[in-house]
Amino acid sequence: MDNDDNNTLRSDRTGKISVGRRRFIGAAGAGAVATTFAGCIGGGGDEGFTIGHLAPLENTQGIGSERSAELAAEEINEEGGIRDEDVEIVSANTRTDPSTAQDEASRLINQENVDLLVGTFSSEVSLNIMDMIAENNVPYIVTGSASPAIIENSTGSDYEANKNIFRSGPINSHFQAEAMGGYADYLSDHHGWNSFAYLADDAAWTDPFTNNLPGELESRGYDVVYESELSTGIDDFSTVMDDLESEDPDAVFRFFAHIIATDMLASWHQRQSEFGIEGIHVASMTPDFYELSQETATFETTSQSGAAGTTDITDKTLDFVDAYQSFTEGDDDAPDLPMYMGFNTYDAIYLYREAVEEAGTADYESDLDGIVDAMLGLEYTGTTGEISFYGEDDEYPHDVQEERGENDEITNFPITQWQPGGGLECVYPEQYRTADHVQPEWMG
Repeated sequence: MDNDDNNTLRSDRTGKISVGRRRFIGAAGAGAVATTFAGCIGGGGDEGFTIGHLAPLENTQGIGSERSAELAAEEINEEGGIRDEDVEIVSANTRTDPSTAQDEASRLINQENVDLLVGTFSSEVSLNIMDMIAENNVPYIVTGSASPAIIENSTGSDYEANKNIFRSGPINSHFQAEAMGGYADYLSDHHGWNSFAYLADDAAWTDPFTNNLPGELESRGYDVVYESELSTGIDDFSTVMDDLESEDPDAVFRFFAHIIATDMLASWHQRQSEFGIEGIHVASMTPDFYELSQETATFETTSQSGAAGTTDITDKTLDFVDAYQSFTEGDDDAPDLPMYMGFNTYDAIYLYREAVEEAGTADYESDLDGIVDAMLGLEYTGTTGEISFYGEDDEYPHDVQEERGENDEITNFPITQWQPGGGLECVYPEQYRTADHVQPEWMG
């Protein structure tokens, strides 16, 4: 769930002022937004703890992440800050442009003097800024991008040069592909679905799905009857739908972040096509997507960190959602839920606080090794689950570890479904399920 440029349905959001919550927004360079908390006036420097937040701020995922970072900072400041220093969030708009992201990350490091970087949504953006961040040694926790190449090209290729880089969620898309195999088992048991089609954005984050998921499904005894990667500029799904109906799968696993598939969903309902639509659709995570799609989202699923706050993954999940909604009350720009990236960003800030408290320092210039060791020693209960990181000698060093159940199935990749009437339910895995998966009424 990378989830790259979804050109989200709320492209007019820019970040609204709410002085009553002790935050204001002002210009901080081209396309950037600086958010300052009371008691922490100014960016970076020797006083205070400054967190740089990187995200596309015209996009609901980016806005949800920004508000979640702001909430974490406010809560932490009320508890005494990080290492007795007040926390300031400086948020930069990366858009979904690698060049813009490079400029903004450099500004945060060299002008705002940040103590920590969090965020980035698009895998292409994350991959583009890794070298520059590594050279500056500032700790960086990726909270939105899921391509395994982010870790493979950094800590996985030159550990010493890149050990300041971590990824807190979601699980990378190599493990996501395996998790989808476990979900296919559930669909088979529940509905008797045993043949699948595969569709994906032609983008970096979907490469592991393209390379691994068809084989994963076949290894579990299922038929894969159709495979295709789609141009991210697609605006006519008629040929795709014709091809799918010709191949007659029981369900389609589609992985769309660039593509907003409302036209595909409308066609699916109009045709009453005899297959389910499963997998990941980033646009569908938007809290009001059901209404915006004119209810054609009914029956589709998507995986998302935190299961959109539909279920108590940990004892922190629902409390966070309640706090987020109180924090953003009256903020017309903020999505009604934190979005998957918001869950991961909130957790990243809190787990980093725990790490630097354990390390006894937040001074990465003097003791990066101590902070890294503390990060690797964490077993942190977050809003999305139990968070720990792979070590130096593992395949994905500093990447968030997958959680596994009794049958070795991956469980920290919850799947939600828009059900008739607009209710959003968690349908997988079993321990978080709030409702059974519902197939379209026209399917037998």
